Amino acid sequence: MSQHATGAVSRAIAAFRAGEPVLVHDFDEREGETDLLYPAGAVTPAAVSRLRNDGGGLVFVAFAHEVADRLDLPFRHDVVDHPANDHSDLGYDAHPSFSFTVNHRDTYTGVTDDDRALTMRRLGDVAASVRADADYDADDFAAEFRMPGHVHLLKAAPGLLSDRRGHTELGLALAEAADLPPAVAGCEMLDDESGGALSTADARAYARRHGLPYVDGTELVAELG
Repeated sequence: MSQHATGAVSRAIAAFRAGEPVLVHDFDEREGETDLLYPAGAVTPAAVSRLRNDGGGLVFVAFAHEVADRLDLPFRHDVVDHPANDHSDLGYDAHPSFSFTVNHRDTYTGVTDDDRALTMRRLGDVAASVRADADYDADDFAAEFRMPGHVHLLKAAPGLLSDRRGHTELGLALAEAADLPPAVAGCEMLDDESGGALSTADARAYARRHGLPYVDGTELVAELG
């Protein structure tokens, strides 16, 4: 394990622990994308603005598998009965993490920066309650959230990085290493000119420009997997 990798992962863990964003690249042979990730409980309206303006992809919150199970949140592909529900043609992953979409019941349309920040922060609080074995279940979740909504929920594989190595699992492994609740908010970073995924070089440059940690999936797997 290189000293460079140790430093990159350590900086990412420290930033996450402080509630700050981290850029995480998965693997060139997988999606080849960089996600901008936050601890869900630290999301503010300004963070949502950054996700949609500087990220540009899908704004989401990823739950650990056991949290989603406690709340009766399935993998979406397990419950959709439609011929389009076939992912076998994907070259990188035939088991997507998507669950349902939600808004907090205290939001209005659910899509504004204020509304999505509230929804995402409360999802972080819910994950903290479940991790602490609080008596919070699907009925409590339904009393607080409505679906469909404007925040996409993702559900991690049961064994995190030992089962799957997507951004869902990479982000939650980072949260676990930082001793944070198992809920991570994020968005894929896109290139404004090409419309494709932001290149690794440009993602690193963005991280340097804004003083944010950048860590590669291979480094996270080597140290946290």
